[in-house]
Amino acid sequence: MKLVAVGLAISLAGAGYWYWQSTGSPAVAAVQLQGPLPAQTSLSPTPRTQFTPTPSTRKGYYNLDVVGDFTLPATKTITFCGAGRNLHVQKDPTKIFRRGFSAVDQSRMVPNVEIWKDGFPANGWKSSLQTSQRSVILYQNYFRDSFGLAWAQNSDKANETLYRAVPSGNAAGAARPINRNTLYQACAELSGGCFGFGDCPPSGMKSTYGFIFLDIENDGANMTNRQEQANLYTYMIKTIKENVSPQTQVGSIAPVLHNSVGYSKADDYKATPDWLWATTAQHTATSRQRGMPNDIVGKSFGDYADFQMPGTYYAFPDFDYSIRHNGDNSRHWLASLLGEQEVNMKLSPKKRIAWQWLFNTQSELPNSSKAEHATPPVVAEGMGIFYWFTGAYGVLFWDDHQDLVPDSPPPADPSQKGLGNDRNYACYEHYVHGLWRLFKHHGDLFNGRETYLNESTECSYDGGQTWYKYNANQLKVRDLPVVRAIVNGNQVLVAATKAYAQPNQMSRVMMRYVQNGFNFYTTITLKGDEIYLGRATMNR
Repeated sequence: MKLVAVGLAISLAGAGYWYWQSTGSPAVAAVQLQGPLPAQTSLSPTPRTQFTPTPSTRKGYYNLDVVGDFTLPATKTITFCGAGRNLHVQKDPTKIFRRGFSAVDQSRMVPNVEIWKDGFPANGWKSSLQTSQRSVILYQNYFRDSFGLAWAQNSDKANETLYRAVPSGNAAGAARPINRNTLYQACAELSGGCFGFGDCPPSGMKSTYGFIFLDIENDGANMTNRQEQANLYTYMIKTIKENVSPQTQVGSIAPVLHNSVGYSKADDYKATPDWLWATTAQHTATSRQRGMPNDIVGKSFGDYADFQMPGTYYAFPDFDYSIRHNGDNSRHWLASLLGEQEVNMKLSPKKRIAWQWLFNTQSELPNSSKAEHATPPVVAEGMGIFYWFTGAYGVLFWDDHQDLVPDSPPPADPSQKGLGNDRNYACYEHYVHGLWRLFKHHGDLFNGRETYLNESTECSYDGGQTWYKYNANQLKVRDLPVVRAIVNGNQVLVAATKAYAQPNQMSRVMMRYVQNGFNFYTTITLKGDEIYLGRATMNR
């Protein structure tokens, strides 16, 4: 089906017409250029550093010195919860903050330097970390094991869970022991987090972590229990926020407004917000008896969250160059990275922080039963570049392994081969190289005044005759080069790649920006699937 609007005049650097083509994705606007192509401006390619990656034969090690010092712009954040900080921390605890990371999870902090772990801190001691450099992940075991909340593991117990202790009618003045098996107590005791940093405020305890990430993953409540689940999530995040400093930001890996699960399908762009994010708290038959307050009625988890966490782990098919990746149902590393952000940014204006991991997640897909496959170099580098072209605020950089012991003997247990210390971690080097290329050379563009074009990036694949604005799914199914751009004043920064291209395959694509008085055109030549990054000054 094609709907053509012939004769509709437009003024985008030359008269033409719009036509709308139904492709299963949202309508695509194409502009037919009439007349000669305007003069082009060459992009200045961003340097690559020359380094020798850790060889595949070396396990349990990576080198952070493949690049020199650089830091993130103040408008962005990357929390390190990866593996192997122990490889360099004894010599220089600050190095991680000079290699693109801006915060560290408490499980990776240096004891009694960054966080006090031996009882109460020594008198006058304070953490070497600023509030913005501190983070903590609360997994379901925090609620389940420390406070006896079985709901954290089994959401169908939502209707049995106590919000807070309900008065039992004890005589006036009688002491009543604290009931720690309540959601209130689990959230309120987080206020003591300031003790570990030696900076509890005089007015009373408040957690002084910069970020609190929730990773409970019990959001699969059955239909009859959904209201109870929404009530608990709303109460939980509100109560946490009442017990943290004004600088602390709180969010969760779930609920996310929409989870594409790595597939970047056309239908994802029709998604509506997930029920657990959007459902407002309402009293149920037993909620008052279990201590639910009235002040959360009409509020949702999404109302209280400081940020959302759209993102997806990769499965091995995303790394497999021997299969096709351009079906609507196909997995595609870059389409999933971009598409997840494109969909979710439209569902909520809240900051986005993706959970990123440089190994395949465990799944039923081929070669994915174990997390033994590292992201290929170009994927790792591309994650460190393309993700930031979506306008995202941050990343939680995670690994299922913590400390690394380089050159360990292969594990005797076959099930452990390819895991932990038996992995090659050169992918970390390529990821940091991507961050270095972007932020070392172009950090000035991320000052809060930039515009992220996303799927409004306008490209031509026929030498400038026809111009399209494609979302990630549309680029995937058409097997086209991916181009994304950021504009800040008269500066334009462009990232481009032809995902899954063969090493000697050459691709050409044109990009233009013809808004706000600018008339910028350029041609990009891509070799293989390398990540291109270039910048130019635009003329009016």
